[in-house]
Amino acid sequence: MPRVVCRRSLAAVLAAAVAAIPVAGSASVSWATSPGMVDPKGLIVLMRHADAPGVGDPANFRLRNCTTQRNLDANGREQAKRTGDLLRTITGRPAAVYSSQWCRCLETARLLDAGPVQELPALNSFFDRREEQEAQIASLRRFLAGLPDDGAPVVLVTHQVVVTALTGVFPASGEAVLLRANGTGEPAIEGRIKADGFR
Repeated sequence: MPRVVCRRSLAAVLAAAVAAIPVAGSASVSWATSPGMVDPKGLIVLMRHADAPGVGDPANFRLRNCTTQRNLDANGREQAKRTGDLLRTITGRPAAVYSSQWCRCLETARLLDAGPVQELPALNSFFDRREEQEAQIASLRRFLAGLPDDGAPVVLVTHQVVVTALTGVFPASGEAVLLRANGTGEPAIEGRIKADGFR
């Protein structure tokens, strides 16, 4: 289930803490702070794709052929839908959604149902192409620097290697890092949304 963990003052966190809310057929949802306390203006949600069993990509991987790729399983599709429910609570309006061109990311992005999905090659995996990391992250930082600090929420669905290279966070499947646009390629980290309870 999604869980938001925000870096607010201890007093604010304690004041806004809510009890776990049961959801039929799955684990509970709880927040360390209320989603209503997250300002959607300038919010960037940097998310690892939902659960897709395996590591890396098959040897016969082809970008436009999903049958050659790792794909979401039923658990991953449920993760994406639940996280989308929470994102819509936070944003309160459609977001600009960008995705890696990998099938598991595109499916995650669509299942979030947070806004129209656009492909962004800077979000693609370089797990098997580490020599591309530096140039790709530089391109992604340029994209982030162009986001206004008072703009509509932006959701970026990508891969673990991209999230880690950009933020230092090693996310679980379906986990997102909440960033705040600040006119630079290094937006501030505000918190995380964790998807758990499915495995």
